[in-house]
Amino acid sequence: MRHLFQNTVKLCALVTALSWAFSQSIRADDTNFSVQNARTSPQWLRDGVIYEIFPRDFSSSGTLNGVTAHLDQIKSLGVTILWVMPIHPIGEKSRKGDLGSPYSIKDYYAVDPNYGTLDDFKRLVAGAHKRNMKVIMDLVADHTSWDSVMMAHPEFYKQDGNGKIIPPDPGWTDVAGLNYANPQLCDYMIAMMKYWVQTCDVDGFRCDVAYMVPTDFWTRARTELEKIKPGIMMLAEANKPELLVTAFDIDYNWPMLATMNQVIENGSPASNIQKTWEASRAQFPKGALHMEITDDHDESRAVARYGVHGALAASALMFTLDGVPLLYNGMEAGDATESGDPALFDKLTIFWDPKDRPPLRKIYHSLIGLREQYPCFCDSDVTWLHNSNENDVVTFMRGDDKNQFVVVINFSNRPVTTGLTMKDSSGFKVMPLSGMPDTNTDALQQLHLNGFEWRIYHRSVTNANVANN
Repeated sequence: MRHLFQNTVKLCALVTALSWAFSQSIRADDTNFSVQNARTSPQWLRDGVIYEIFPRDFSSSGTLNGVTAHLDQIKSLGVTILWVMPIHPIGEKSRKGDLGSPYSIKDYYAVDPNYGTLDDFKRLVAGAHKRNMKVIMDLVADHTSWDSVMMAHPEFYKQDGNGKIIPPDPGWTDVAGLNYANPQLCDYMIAMMKYWVQTCDVDGFRCDVAYMVPTDFWTRARTELEKIKPGIMMLAEANKPELLVTAFDIDYNWPMLATMNQVIENGSPASNIQKTWEASRAQFPKGALHMEITDDHDESRAVARYGVHGALAASALMFTLDGVPLLYNGMEAGDATESGDPALFDKLTIFWDPKDRPPLRKIYHSLIGLREQYPCFCDSDVTWLHNSNENDVVTFMRGDDKNQFVVVINFSNRPVTTGLTMKDSSGFKVMPLSGMPDTNTDALQQLHLNGFEWRIYHRSVTNANVANN
């Protein structure tokens, strides 16, 4: 494929995006997972909005109580699921940065004293439940710190030919890889997961680098957890089709994130967004659910990568496409504080009042409100619509037997003109969204959009609409 990379930058971006779409999905037996059914996810997950919290940075105190104190603020945004990043003590041996990575865990059964106590975590979970929010813990099953209490069992770890414990990846120098060929390790890890469900009543787990842990372990763990808490949620940090058949409810839409990066940062055609979506449908089991992301602890902030208005355009896609959207740690404020490696290893508190931001909290609240009010935004049906400028503009429809919505997003930073190809576009009107500026009422056949401008059009369904579309 080398010759493809010698063509234009845009063609290179397409190849990169599609490579992401098929990464981690190829098995030696070439199983076609698209003909299988994904496991049925809880409805509260399909309807939900996930908020990832890094307790160290979320508040000035950097504690679990600092999170609990802001649960009303999170709830009022419309969030339904809290994902709490690892709360366990961090290893000191081979630590990166001053405070270390929260993914370098010393003791799975303990709470980091810098965060608080077990009772503090119980209060956080109970407080979220009182506000009708679910809580999932971050489970780091692939590796531990080098000074983990589990080092008393060297047989739990991956070793080289000389019996030396090794990291799961040569670049991950602060962690040691766990060996799931050892049945006793599998028993230990499942017992630990049960402990947190039974002790703190957590609603599930986000499973770090899930693709690096054998699928049969996850399937067994899921079965055991369902016995004590039916309907538990399992989120895989992966984009691996087989994981959604038996073990996990949802995974990461990394291919879409990679494509958005290429489109917004490098000027790849916006039409690649549809191509990436279609590639995912072609390889994943029927009904597969993906978490839509632009921001998380592994990425620099979207407002830094895309600019404020580009980040908002990406969020408009994330909240209106099928899947479950993710907000990360101050994203609703437009926080641009450095995140990811190496910022992950130190304390960089969220800046809650950055300068020159649109009213992002109001806008996110409005987008979440659409998902709450109109069930079609939470189902899997997406109809892609042709427009006359697909290099820059993405257009698609979401709808059911009561309402239809047309989403129009300009992914370029310059004004554009486009028009939609629809048999019947009558009755569509721009949806007013709190926090968004008043927009003109262009008909769908001839749209004038400013740089990174997006709109959502709505009409009530009639028999004529259904027949014509």
